Amino acid sequence: MNSSPAGTLGIDFGTSNSAMAWLGAQGSAQLIPLEREAMAMPTAVFYNLEDNSTHFGRDALRHHLEGTEGRLMRSLKSLLGSPLLLETTQIGHQQISFQDIIAAFLATLRERATLSLGKAPSRVVMGRPVHFVDDDPERDAQAEASLRQAVQSVGFDDVSFQLEPIAAALDYEQRLTQESTVLVVDLGGGTSDFTVVRLGPGRMQRSDRSADILATTGVHLGGTDYDRQLNLAQVMPLLGYKHIGPEHREVPSRVFFDLATWHLIHWQYQAKAIAHAKTLRSNYRETHLHERLMRVLSERHGHLMAHEVEQAKIRCSVNQSDTGIDLSVIERDLQARLGVADMQAHLHDVLRRTLACARECVQRANLTDASLDAIYLTGGSSALSTFQQALQAEFAGVKLIEGDLFGGVALGLAYSR
Repeated sequence: MNSSPAGTLGIDFGTSNSAMAWLGAQGSAQLIPLEREAMAMPTAVFYNLEDNSTHFGRDALRHHLEGTEGRLMRSLKSLLGSPLLLETTQIGHQQISFQDIIAAFLATLRERATLSLGKAPSRVVMGRPVHFVDDDPERDAQAEASLRQAVQSVGFDDVSFQLEPIAAALDYEQRLTQESTVLVVDLGGGTSDFTVVRLGPGRMQRSDRSADILATTGVHLGGTDYDRQLNLAQVMPLLGYKHIGPEHREVPSRVFFDLATWHLIHWQYQAKAIAHAKTLRSNYRETHLHERLMRVLSERHGHLMAHEVEQAKIRCSVNQSDTGIDLSVIERDLQARLGVADMQAHLHDVLRRTLACARECVQRANLTDASLDAIYLTGGSSALSTFQQALQAEFAGVKLIEGDLFGGVALGLAYSR
């Protein structure tokens, strides 16, 4: 891509995956390759303690899964608006703030955009969820301010923000031939956002599109929450979650919740957390379950377990059949199962809350389902068959259109004015 740098770069900094698109003089936004031909990359950073190097995206995941000694960081976006953001974490012999880790990832995105464009871009439109933090405007504003600071720190001079579902709508609009009223559904790794918007060829050139946005809603639930529910239900019982001990009480559950939550897993590897987990042994009737837990913590297998759960979720959704979750790294031949019925049962509550947010969006727009021409899906988590079936049942008769799940928001951000 040899476009002039006088244009707009759209960056979709996602909880699970990130993407970029460029809109230059040619007038049509193009995705920027991030890893060879891949147009999206996992939002992951790996600090290699063997040779003191830093890796990003698929390269980061590969080093971690191959057993390289180091520290994997994922779900970085989930820290925005959290008190943890400005805290430091021990990586090798140095303390690094989570804000600086986010900045390092964004710096890599800018470097790859510069390589593709031939010159460093200065104007960027960043995507943001409808709510970084639910029901807390002050923390939500702080989250955007922190992201702006990180973006500016890596060299962008002109920084603006656009709601991610609106960006997805702007991308979808490029393919419309007639005016439509659309419910845009953007399900990412950490948030689910909804927008009812009027789109069409006659509206595309308007500089102010605020009148076309009929309603927006969002909830801090996404693919990583689905993974956590499945992890807790199918995997953590093998380590003692819900296990009834000799005093007829459940093993304290905090360690299992943290171990099933991507951005909290690494805290369980610290000496203090491991020491606390050791004290739980007396709560176990079946002590081999505790031995598994200690092996996971001491050998740092939490991220690998979470990865296996995520991959099993994808296989189960795509194939619509039961699949295994490989846990042999913990114990020879150890495996959990995940089936379609398990997905429906364990995700019922998070899907109910997500669909309630979608329904609220349509209600705020003062529309009926019959007024919707389509539901447009974007975000990797929207591909989950369990979600699509629930969404279709909620909005019976409204057609679902699947967009570019990983690149659509970035393209729409580049079109944002």
